[in-house]
Amino acid sequence: MQKKTKILLCSVGISLMLGGCSGMNSTNTNQDSGKAKEVQTLPSGDTFISVQDYTGEGYFLANGKETDKIAEANRTQIDEAAKKFFQEKYKTEVKVHNVVGAKDGATVFVESVGEPHFYTYAVVPIIEKENKADIDKIWADDYQVQNAIKGGLYHMIFKEEFQQLDKYFESLADKGEITGKTKEALQNVGGYGFMTSYYLISTSKNDESIIPVYELYLSNPKESIEKLKTAFDESKFSAENLTIGIQLFMKDKDAKPSEKIFNQVVKDLEEMKNIPRGSYGIVLNDNLIHRETSEGFKENSLERDYPNQIVKE
Repeated sequence: MQKKTKILLCSVGISLMLGGCSGMNSTNTNQDSGKAKEVQTLPSGDTFISVQDYTGEGYFLANGKETDKIAEANRTQIDEAAKKFFQEKYKTEVKVHNVVGAKDGATVFVESVGEPHFYTYAVVPIIEKENKADIDKIWADDYQVQNAIKGGLYHMIFKEEFQQLDKYFESLADKGEITGKTKEALQNVGGYGFMTSYYLISTSKNDESIIPVYELYLSNPKESIEKLKTAFDESKFSAENLTIGIQLFMKDKDAKPSEKIFNQVVKDLEEMKNIPRGSYGIVLNDNLIHRETSEGFKENSLERDYPNQIVKE
């Protein structure tokens, strides 16, 4: 089993948009592929908290101290602008959970209302000299938002298969050895599409099978689930284009990632028949999560990911 200091899927995606996954400044050898792989290490001296206690408090983005204050002072306007933006451009009602200052702007974390369910984000420019939020220029990374909506649509049209996956992780948690991120953490600093406490869904730009579903949804957000299912182009589906990124944590606050549990999860997923098709990446962390980045991946984390994912065709 391979241990690598890398964040699964650079998970939130927020840092990518605002300057890259912070801390990606070291490399480690990926023995599966024989190539050096860029990895993430967390800054020394930063604080960690038990994942069960983490709600997103303490999260920050680079150079956001002053813009954070301005964003908070303009919070009502920012919330209204974000709701209007997603309704007009993506035909989706959202609620705003958190606004975090960043360089020259503020990131607005939102959650869709109803289905398709997903978390995503927008950015509002901040003019520090004028102590102003430029709400008329609110914007979002179109690929990230589309990815979020498509992930939510996948969950809708393959609901029964995802329910099997959910039941599996709930049964693992019931045994008292593993846990996942809190709902509050997902709401306040999630932002990466369809997410549960245990996994997220991500689609490739090359995924042509979900495009007709996405287009039908935009044309009629109240379209029936039956018609959305019918729109899915089965002939163009490839498991490589749908990633299900699993990130688990040890429940015991002092426990190291268990190779026994990790290997059992890998074995179970390889053998399960009724879960969604796609490519599965798995990470098992210890119990701690970094307050400022919302990341749990560390030197001792256990991982099976690209190019050695579990592929369910």
